[in-house]
Amino acid sequence: MADIYSWIHEQLVVAGNECRRLLHGRGGCFPEYEAVVVDWFDPVVIIRLYADVPQPLLNALKAYFEREPLVTALLIQQRGRGRETEHEVIFGDVADVLVAQESGLKYEIRPTQFQNSGLFLDMRNGRDWVREHANGKNVLNLFSFTCAFSVAAIEGGASQVVNVDMSKRGLSIGRANHQLNEHDLSSVKFMPYDMLKSWGRIKRPGPYDLIIIDPPSFQPGSFVAENDYRKVLRRLPELASPHTQVLACHNDPAHNQSFVRELMAQECPEFAFVELLASQQDFPDLESERGVKAMVFQHGD
Repeated sequence: MADIYSWIHEQLVVAGNECRRLLHGRGGCFPEYEAVVVDWFDPVVIIRLYADVPQPLLNALKAYFEREPLVTALLIQQRGRGRETEHEVIFGDVADVLVAQESGLKYEIRPTQFQNSGLFLDMRNGRDWVREHANGKNVLNLFSFTCAFSVAAIEGGASQVVNVDMSKRGLSIGRANHQLNEHDLSSVKFMPYDMLKSWGRIKRPGPYDLIIIDPPSFQPGSFVAENDYRKVLRRLPELASPHTQVLACHNDPAHNQSFVRELMAQECPEFAFVELLASQQDFPDLESERGVKAMVFQHGD
């Protein structure tokens, strides 16, 4: 793998004014940086630390970005280790709300309010796929968070998108994301429900031609993949139209794609596996399936 700073510079050049991961240390490709990820939201860089790292390493990263003319502000976020998420602005001004661009679309980013800023950068290929396949379709976006998939779907010509998430705040930001992109909100529905208890309400705007399932891998009290993913898949037949496509995502590094594929085969065999979306160049991983898995399934005739 390339020298760490050559790699970061290459990612900055490729990104331009679009958001991108500059360093995915958690993929194991950069020795000593396994606890470090670096994200770019033009013109702000966010360094996320998942464990204690040597101070000289951190100082060198800070110095690099201080010299980088494209970067006007640097934020460090401390994660995990049994403590609350902490944020420290190293230099520059970091606004409470930034507007990031991805594939030409705009999204609100809240760098000091969400652990992941409001947009999961490793799902760019998934959003691009939805945009390419949404034209004229009635779309169901489960676990919608801030509705990034919904934005991609409406931009791709979806006739309607129904967003379901327990977080009213996330859905409120999702509404703002659509407004940023000048979308007609009459084609977008927001359902602030616990979906595992609300299938009747979710079913009413169906049947759906495209269903997106992008849950957290482990969120006690709301979703635990080993127990709850199959509960969602069991509902697909009552939600689907005759030729529905499903984009089923899973981000637990402990599972490879077979986890969801086997659940689908057990709970909903009428949906056939089509493809695993390609991994992103800005998320290199020594084990390709430790990262996010985005799989397409197709309902049979």
